[in-house]
Amino acid sequence: MSIFDEQIDRYNTASVKWEATKDVFGEADLWPMWVADMDFRPPEAVMEAIKKRAEHGVYGYTYIPASTKQAIEQWALKRHGWKIESSSMLFCSGVVQAISTAIQTFTEEGDRVLVQSPVYTPFFDMIENNKRIVVNAQLILKGNQYRIDFAAFEDALKQGCKLFLLCSPHNPGGRVWTKAELAKIGELCLKYNCLILSDEIHSDLVYKAYKHTPIASLSNELAENVITCIAPSKTFNIAGLQASVTIIKNKEKRERFEQTIRRQGFFSLNTFGIIAMEAAYREGEAWLEDLLDYIQSNKEIAVNFLQDNLPKITCVDSEGTYLLWLDCRGLGLSDEELRRLLIQKGQLALEPGAKYGPGGEGFVRMNIACPKDHLIEGLNRLKTALG
Repeated sequence: MSIFDEQIDRYNTASVKWEATKDVFGEADLWPMWVADMDFRPPEAVMEAIKKRAEHGVYGYTYIPASTKQAIEQWALKRHGWKIESSSMLFCSGVVQAISTAIQTFTEEGDRVLVQSPVYTPFFDMIENNKRIVVNAQLILKGNQYRIDFAAFEDALKQGCKLFLLCSPHNPGGRVWTKAELAKIGELCLKYNCLILSDEIHSDLVYKAYKHTPIASLSNELAENVITCIAPSKTFNIAGLQASVTIIKNKEKRERFEQTIRRQGFFSLNTFGIIAMEAAYREGEAWLEDLLDYIQSNKEIAVNFLQDNLPKITCVDSEGTYLLWLDCRGLGLSDEELRRLLIQKGQLALEPGAKYGPGGEGFVRMNIACPKDHLIEGLNRLKTALG
């Protein structure tokens, strides 16, 4: 039995995933496979580090020590072959905060910001909340995988986009972009003087047949034009501890970003976020390797179940993340009909595809980072709803 088979009761922990379905979906008693956190405990080393610090008993102001930055450097080099310097690191409570900070720092109200839908919904929210204009170069679903429409991408850049938000690996589609694709993105953004913010929060959650490439690692010239956001939150299931890293090689851009953070009143990370981040990056690799095997097994179970029981639903072929992007268009249902059947008939909470922007209509997103028993129950509810 795997440690990931353990059923952990998350009720009465203020869990968004388990206890906020009434607010989000209008029903409380739903099987939760929606928001992107895992139903697994983090590595033992992370829990022990938190316990040890908690037992100290004094929780005063905390800075981010050199040892934490060193752990991040070593992780990036070992996992991704990416050499970064501690001086290039800034810290935010989360990647979404970092995205908003970058928008505020490097664009003005009314400026255009480029995205590739369907894509992580806070991309749209942060652009619009900061009174910028969304420009979309929609991805193409080809051969059951997403591809970049480079003609549309270049046409969008020609509109004068100041910033491009890259989702790498892609959420919700699970693509792990190739070096060639990333190099072409970088080349075009340099040509049209468009800064790249690369959200790489899922970079460690890549199936073993594939390899994530940080776009900033491709060349020194490109690194000067990239802001990279990473975090241990998705990888090690510690999102509630609110800790992320923003890597900016260019000194002038880094100083401008830091000034915005200071204007926001941000001082440092949560004490336990710092502790957990360092422990995860130092001692979490073996746990992560086991996790990746477990998630890949869950993916295979889900894909086989769909083929056998719901052949009109296609799973987009993901190469990373613990999210499945399910193409339900073959059922001939509207998004509202999909939502109603999932909630009322299946009592199942999945993310509706339309919220991920143009191209998301007729899809739903399923989180499979859960014990196999939980996954199978969810798949059976999906069959009840849509079979």
